[in-house]
Amino acid sequence: MSEAGGGRGCGSSVPQRAPWSLVAATAAFCLVSATSVWTAGAAPMSREERQKLGNQVLEMFDHAYGNYMEHAYPADELMPLTCRGRVRGQEPSRGDVDDALGKFSLTLIDSLDTLVVLNKTKEFEDAVRKVLRDVNLDNDVVVSVFETNIRVLGGLLGGHSLAIMLKEKGEYMQWYNDELLQMAKQLGYKLLPAFNTTSGLPYPRINLKFGIRKPEARTGTETDTCTACAGTLILEFAALSRFTGATIFEEYARKALDFLWEKRQRSSNLVGVTINIHTGDWVRKDSGVGAGIDSYYEYLLKAYVLLGDDSFLERFNTHYDAIMRYISQPPLLLDVHIHKPMLNARTWMDALLAFFPGLQVLKGDIRPAIETHEMLYQVIKKHNFLPEAFTTDFRVHWAQHPLRPEFAESTYFLYKATGDPYYLEVGKTLIENLNKYARVPCGFAAMKDVRTGSHEDRMDSFFLAEMFKYLYLLFADKEDIIFDIEDYIFTTEAHLLPLWLSTTNQSISKKNTTSEYTELDDSNFDWTCPNTQILFPNDPLYAQSIREPLKNVVDKSCPRGIIRVEESFRSGAKPPLRARDFMATNPEHLEILKKMGAASSIDAEDGLRFMQEMIELSSQQQKEQQLPPRAVQIVSHPFFGRVVLTAGPAQFGLDLSKHKETRGFVASSKPYNGCSELTNPEAVMGKIALIQRGQCMFAEKARNIQNAGAIGGIVIDDNEGSSSDTAPLFQMAGDGKDTDDIKIPMLFLFSKEGRIILDAIREYEEVEVLLSDKAKDRAAILKGKMIPSYIINSNPEMENEEQPSSENDSQSAEQITSSSQEVDLVDQGSPEESSLNSQPESLSPADTDNAASVSPSEQISNPMENHETTSLDGECTDLDNQLQEQSETEEDSNPNVSWGKKVQPIDSILADWNEDIEAFEMMEKDEL
Repeated sequence: MSEAGGGRGCGSSVPQRAPWSLVAATAAFCLVSATSVWTAGAAPMSREERQKLGNQVLEMFDHAYGNYMEHAYPADELMPLTCRGRVRGQEPSRGDVDDALGKFSLTLIDSLDTLVVLNKTKEFEDAVRKVLRDVNLDNDVVVSVFETNIRVLGGLLGGHSLAIMLKEKGEYMQWYNDELLQMAKQLGYKLLPAFNTTSGLPYPRINLKFGIRKPEARTGTETDTCTACAGTLILEFAALSRFTGATIFEEYARKALDFLWEKRQRSSNLVGVTINIHTGDWVRKDSGVGAGIDSYYEYLLKAYVLLGDDSFLERFNTHYDAIMRYISQPPLLLDVHIHKPMLNARTWMDALLAFFPGLQVLKGDIRPAIETHEMLYQVIKKHNFLPEAFTTDFRVHWAQHPLRPEFAESTYFLYKATGDPYYLEVGKTLIENLNKYARVPCGFAAMKDVRTGSHEDRMDSFFLAEMFKYLYLLFADKEDIIFDIEDYIFTTEAHLLPLWLSTTNQSISKKNTTSEYTELDDSNFDWTCPNTQILFPNDPLYAQSIREPLKNVVDKSCPRGIIRVEESFRSGAKPPLRARDFMATNPEHLEILKKMGAASSIDAEDGLRFMQEMIELSSQQQKEQQLPPRAVQIVSHPFFGRVVLTAGPAQFGLDLSKHKETRGFVASSKPYNGCSELTNPEAVMGKIALIQRGQCMFAEKARNIQNAGAIGGIVIDDNEGSSSDTAPLFQMAGDGKDTDDIKIPMLFLFSKEGRIILDAIREYEEVEVLLSDKAKDRAAILKGKMIPSYIINSNPEMENEEQPSSENDSQSAEQITSSSQEVDLVDQGSPEESSLNSQPESLSPADTDNAASVSPSEQISNPMENHETTSLDGECTDLDNQLQEQSETEEDSNPNVSWGKKVQPIDSILADWNEDIEAFEMMEKDEL
């Protein structure tokens, strides 16, 4: 999501029906005009430093793009750990994530306009020639309509937009004759069959060669799609119509948007996450601004900017009012139920909502944008990256981070709106973290787990399409860009579409149908860019004053419910009972439980919320008793700590979370299975022994290598080709006997990860590793050693000068990790295995079944559903906790009162509530 500039005039009102050409001409002035407000109140970053950071972004892009072209092209994406291309069907399936891949050189197409923004015009011209020569859009492959639209169609249109701009300038692309536009038109027609539904909402997937429903198409049986999937088409489809004069594309996209607007929940003006494409019924009735809905809201506002249709602005403002009324709980943005918007649908947030502060900037609502952005930044400072999901008290919920650009996008727009150099420092932090933690010899690798620092063999195309674009623009001056960026609007994939399309081929009726559905609040419709003197009331430290209370929000406070608790306290009412405070021995608490669902609608909502919290708390407490993953970090030449493998822990031996890490060289044991006394004790003495899984218990292996003098052990899976990419990681359990005699740390690696260490031994002989609870800082690991300085300083500019040369460096520096864990008691994958938490794939608007929250009824019916929830440092105390303690002095003297001291079983409590749960579900159906 984002936009180079939007809105109307800045200091004074623009007439409500101003000519759109005038609007387009001043579209971005509002954002940049505020810059001067801040220079007096904050120390600006020097031009030299901004240029240095901009050059660093260029080098990072070259590293990512160059490795893709060298090692992956014409494949869709680069696998940066194994240094090869990801080809659909040749790699283990990752589920819906792979629906973005269509064997059409995705990363190259997605990167086209990035090349021009970064002033790489010669590379752009070469890339366009490669696309025209090599890319085939007629492949027998099922792809996501949403992903293909925003990445491929958007990429082709963005490339075409800048190609004609360059041609007009007279130096580059003189041979170009709309070839990219013709490819875009071909692709547009291939996507049109997806709209063959009674509602006009598209099917979520389509076969590029065979379309929909044909037996050979292998698709067309789906009934549901996400709101963002159906509502994020208008920019690309309308641009295609305006460029070509073929109105059918814009007509189909408008029809889908009209249907979604008509189906919104009328009392709350919210939309759900998932909708039936045939009936229009909401399948998932929770609503937020993250996965599954995000870009629907974005495209309503941007459709107004690009197309000049007032109805899109009116719809956006109506939705935005509902969002700020129900979903926004500053600095949090929490999903709610569309028919009961005062009731939260979940207690965690996903990373995709990081785009929303940027959208709020375009709307002109700066204060909540600053608040939410600052909260997200505090989470990033804790983990180096934004976890894929985190709870309202800032615990990690899903630990992956696929190098998403949404936070960088919002950072760019906040800097454009405020001119506050603070946001330049934020951008600098993002650059440093990417180089320090995600950079690998063959590109940039996604984070499999932000807690351990381990990597995933994945570099999505959006990383090149968006991340480098926003970071470069953040530090660039106007003269650093070869065209006027303010003449373009950004799509959700950051592709550039020219604003002059607003006056081109306007054959679509602009009838305003919005007011037919709802009475609108006039206060929502300020059709001017906010006056900077109103936004920033003569105070150059305005943004800082908003950020300051949030500086320690992650470590020291929990904002959830603070406002509501304060209001309750002022009114004399007691705050609602929270699951974390519940004590089964407290008669007052038991009395409150009896009232829930019976006394009033408010009590009913409190009851449902309490049950949801109790279920999540129970699940969380179960997981807290389990062991988190560990890290194996290769610290010897040429890896120097840059290779981090996520390893399964053991329930016996040295606990790496409580003791100092174990560091040593590795050696293979003989026999390799470690099931008998070792015949090479001199080889493993004082080293970390490598053992193969199988033929005996894990604990027996540990005793044998310990008796031989090993200081640690790594068990490598005996199932050839097994990988943490496709299988759950193992947590090794004991043998049913007393294992206190085992004093050394033991970790487990799958075959693919173990092969990295074995290959390194063959190539470099001496391989040193670090066994720890999480990856350690390179400077600490390599202190006192003679190594290339760019490794410690994460300075990529020095890499070409100092990096050791080796043909196999990029392959040997592979970094593998896991997304889930599994307990294995017997070393054979036996029936005695018990599963640990598994983390879902990364969020995608097209994959909302895994990415967004389950409905309340689903949560209740599956109380043991696992969601990874790991506490951040620091305890969290809500105001409602403090108020509860003040009003319950009687319980303070009871040693069994604290939930943290004594865990109460909830099975009996939940059993008593079965009838209440059914009543809630029936009430929900009746209301609808």
